[in-house]
Amino acid sequence: MAKASEKQVTAKKKLNSKKTKSKKKEKIVKGKNLVIVESPAKAKTIEKYLGRNYKVVASVGHIRDLKKSTMSVDIENNYEPQYINIRGKAPLINGLKKEAKAAKAVYLASDPDREGEAIAWHLAHILGLSLEDKNRVVFNEITKDAVKSAFKEPRSIDIDLVDAQQARRVLDRLVGYSISPILWKKVKKGLSAGRVQSIALKLIVDRENEINAFVPKEYWSIDGEFKKGTKKFKAAFWGVDGKKRALDNNDDVMEVMARLSGPEFNVDKVEKKERRRNAPLPYTTSSMQQDAANKINFRTRKTMMVAQQLYEGITLGAQGHQGLITYMRTDSTRISPVAQGVAAEFITAHFGAKYSKHSSKVSNKAGAQDAHEAIRPTNVLNTPESIAKYLNKDQLKLYTLIWNRFVASQMTAAVFDTMKVNLSQNGVTFVANGSQVKFEGYLAIYNDSEKNNMLPDMVAGDIVKKVNLKPEQHFTQPPARYSEATLIKVLEENGVGRPSTYAPTLDTIQKRYYARLVAKRFEPTELGQIVNKLVIEFFPNIVNTEFTAEMEKDLDKVEEGQRRWVDVVDQFYKPFALELDKAEVEMEKIVIKDEPAGFDCEVCGHPMVIKLGRYGKFYACSNFPDCHNTKAIVKEIGVTCPSCHKGQIIERKTKKNRLFYGCDRYPDCEFTSWDKPVGRSCPKCEHFLVEKKVRGGGKQVVCSNETCDYQEEKQK
Repeated sequence: MAKASEKQVTAKKKLNSKKTKSKKKEKIVKGKNLVIVESPAKAKTIEKYLGRNYKVVASVGHIRDLKKSTMSVDIENNYEPQYINIRGKAPLINGLKKEAKAAKAVYLASDPDREGEAIAWHLAHILGLSLEDKNRVVFNEITKDAVKSAFKEPRSIDIDLVDAQQARRVLDRLVGYSISPILWKKVKKGLSAGRVQSIALKLIVDRENEINAFVPKEYWSIDGEFKKGTKKFKAAFWGVDGKKRALDNNDDVMEVMARLSGPEFNVDKVEKKERRRNAPLPYTTSSMQQDAANKINFRTRKTMMVAQQLYEGITLGAQGHQGLITYMRTDSTRISPVAQGVAAEFITAHFGAKYSKHSSKVSNKAGAQDAHEAIRPTNVLNTPESIAKYLNKDQLKLYTLIWNRFVASQMTAAVFDTMKVNLSQNGVTFVANGSQVKFEGYLAIYNDSEKNNMLPDMVAGDIVKKVNLKPEQHFTQPPARYSEATLIKVLEENGVGRPSTYAPTLDTIQKRYYARLVAKRFEPTELGQIVNKLVIEFFPNIVNTEFTAEMEKDLDKVEEGQRRWVDVVDQFYKPFALELDKAEVEMEKIVIKDEPAGFDCEVCGHPMVIKLGRYGKFYACSNFPDCHNTKAIVKEIGVTCPSCHKGQIIERKTKKNRLFYGCDRYPDCEFTSWDKPVGRSCPKCEHFLVEKKVRGGGKQVVCSNETCDYQEEKQK
C-alpha cells in the first residue's frame, strides 16, 4: 500500500507540474497592449486603471548596465559605454521579449526622470522597438485620471534625456574606476572616490578642521525684566549714549551697571509695523529630506523608501489602491493648475476664501499633467486623518509632512503686528521686541512654532519700572558638524549632485568608513581625512564645488539638447587623465600604522594593537596570521552598573547601528538601557537616573522609572 500511495503522490505532482506550466503559458495573451513599468507594486495598480485590454509588467529597475568588473567605457571611441544585461535578469528579459512579441503594442512607462528615460531606452533596445515610435508614457502621479490621460498622448523616447543620464553614468564610472585603484595601491584596498562623494567628504573634513581651529571668544549679555502697570515684559541691553555696544568682558558689564541706579526707565521710542511672512514652497526632494530629518527624525534613505511606497500606492479600503503622492525625485516647486484649483476649493471650504492664495475657478482639464512638479498629495481630500488607518506609522508621518506642506504652500501669507520699544536710563538703552499674529494665513495648518510675544501698550514718554537685570557670561560656539539634513542643504546650495544622488552618497561615505555618525552628526575618520587630503592634492577639480556645479549645468544643457554628451565628458576627462598620470607616479604609499592597545593577547601573549577595519577600529593580535584573536573596542562612560553594582556601563550598538548602554559583565549581568545612565539614583524612588534628549535640542536628566515624574532642569 505504501508503494502504491508513493506512486499516486508522484503522479499527482507531475500532473500539477503540467498544469502549472500550462498556466504559465496561458499568461501570454496575444493582442493585448503591453505596458512595462519599473516596480511590481506599480504594475498592479496601473493594470487596474487601464482595464482588460492592457497587461502591465515590471522590469524591476534597470535591465542593462556597465560591467562591474571593468571600466566598460571605450575612451578611445567617443567614450562609448559597453552595456551588458544585468546578471540574474535573463529569465525576466526573456519573458519580456515573449510578451512584447505577442502584444498588440508595447508602452514604456518607467519613471519620469533621466533614470526612467534611460530604462525605457534600454528596454527599447532589448525588445527591438523603434526609437521613432510613440511608445513612451510618462505620468507624475499614479492616479486613474493621470495614467489614462498619459496613455492618450504617448511620445517617443527623449534621446536628450537619455544622453544626459548616460553622460552622468560615464563620468561617475571614469572617476570611480580611475581613482579607486590608485587609492587601493597607495592607501588601502576597498577604498573609492566619486564626484559627489568626494565633495561631501571634503565638506565634512573642512568643518572638522574649523571646529578644531576654533578659539572661543567671551561675550556678555544683560537681560532685563520690566513692567508697565502690572504687565511684565522682557528687554535686552542694546547700547550706550545712542550707539550699539558689545559687552566683551565683566569690566564692560560693570561699567554699564554702574550707570544704572533707580527702577524707572523712560520709553524713548515705540515703532509699530505690520510684517508679512509668505507660505513655504511645496517640497522638492532635498527640502523633503531635510524636513523629514529635522521634524520626524528620518534618515535620508528611510525618507526615500517611505516616499516610494506612498508614490506607488496604498490600498485605501473601498477606494482601492491609490498613489498618494506625486513623483518623489524632483527639484521643481511648480504645482499644476488643476492641483492648485482643487487645493483652493479645499482651503476655501475649510478655512474661508481669504486663506486661499489661488482662485478655485481654475481651468480643470481632466488629468492635466506637469512632468516636473513639486512633491504633493495626489488628492488633497485624502487628509492624513481620513486615511490614517490604512497607513503604517512611518507612512503616516511622512504623508502628514507632505500634505501639510502642500496645503500651506497654497495659502495666503501670515500677518504679524510687530512692536519695538526703546527704553533708557542715564544713556543706557534696552530694546524690547514683541509680535502678535494679526492674521494666521498658512499658520492655520502649518505651525512653525513662532509664539506671540505681546508687549503692553506703550507710547514715547511713558515710564516703566525695572523688575530685575541679569548679566550673563557666554562664549562663542564652534560651528556644528553636519547632520544629514544640513549636508544635503549645503550640497544643494552649491549645485552639487541631484535629488536622486544624495541618499546613496551619504550611505557610501559611511560604508567606506570615511565618516561616521556621532549623535546624528558626521565626524570624519582618520581614513576619511587621509583620502580627502590625497584627492585634494592630486584631483583638485573633483572637490571643487564650482567646477562640479558647472558640470551639473552642462548635464542640464545635454538634457535640453544644447550640448553633446560626448563633448561634456571629453571636456572633463582630458585634464583629468593628466592628473591620473601624475598621481600614479607622485602619490606616495601611505601606511596606516597600528596603534599599541596597551595590553597583551590572552590567547598567545603577544601585544594587542588597534587596527582600522571596514566598520571602524578594533583590537587585534600583532601575531596575525598565526593568531586570529580580535576584540571589539568598547567605550566606558564612567558609570557603575546600576543593576549588579560591579561592572562598568559601556556604549554598545545593535545590528542596525543604534546606540544603547549595557553592562560590561554581560552575559553575567544583562542590564541594558536606550538612555544614558548618569550614575545617580532618583531622590524620589531610588531608580537610576538617565539622560534623555529633548525636542528642540538639549538634554534632560529624568528618572528611568516611567511611573515616577522626577526630572531636572533642561540643559543646552
